[in-house]
Amino acid sequence: MTEHLHFPALLRMIDERSAAFRAAVAAAPSLDADVPSCPGWTLYDLANHLSEGDRFWAYIVRNTAPGDERPSKDGLAAPREREALIAWLADSTEQLLTALREAGPDRGCWAWWEPLASLHTVAAAARRRVPESLIHTYDAQLASGTPQELPTIEAVDAIEEFLATVCTVTVPWPGEPATMDYHAAEAGSWRQTVDAAGSRFTRLTAAEAAESKPTAAIYGTASEMALLMYMRIPAGSLRMEGDADLLQRLQNWG
Repeated sequence: MTEHLHFPALLRMIDERSAAFRAAVAAAPSLDADVPSCPGWTLYDLANHLSEGDRFWAYIVRNTAPGDERPSKDGLAAPREREALIAWLADSTEQLLTALREAGPDRGCWAWWEPLASLHTVAAAARRRVPESLIHTYDAQLASGTPQELPTIEAVDAIEEFLATVCTVTVPWPGEPATMDYHAAEAGSWRQTVDAAGSRFTRLTAAEAAESKPTAAIYGTASEMALLMYMRIPAGSLRMEGDADLLQRLQNWG
């Protein structure tokens, strides 16, 4: 799955998940409701965070180039009245989508990750915003008491984007070389390898997945796998084989 070819789909995913986030905000009993998956945050704090991120990345794709210094966030606070907050969230998303469309997928921009499996491009920035909207919509639904399974297409891309952007690094792994296989029931399998050269991933064919002997392996749905990667559900809720401590070591290393 290349960043360029599915750029329009990424924009659609951001738009749809942002709308789902606003629906969760509208349905919540209060903007002061606690967000169980984000300890110490209220639903308002979560909404402020997501809208700030949309506006921040809109600025980045319009005004930065690869290698620039990290830009400063504008620090604008979202309004605290619910109707005004929902309008603010919609405007934040529209600012992001407009900036992404106008820049196009191939333009370079600043990014915080190493430009290895995920480049410093507008397409990669758009792809990074999809799981932000996806996972925080789940967080908002938890706060409103109505958590839903993640949509499969978005969850699958969130898994691979996480491995490409967050987990592909040249920072040396501090332990013995290891491999972790992730098996999503409806979406295929991936392998993360960690060693002195850092961390990288590959997609596994069905044959490779069946014959592989990794250090550890995790099995679940795409939704469960994405939620696990973002530490929204405990590892014990999924089936694991092999070294049961490897996932915790990977998360601690992160």
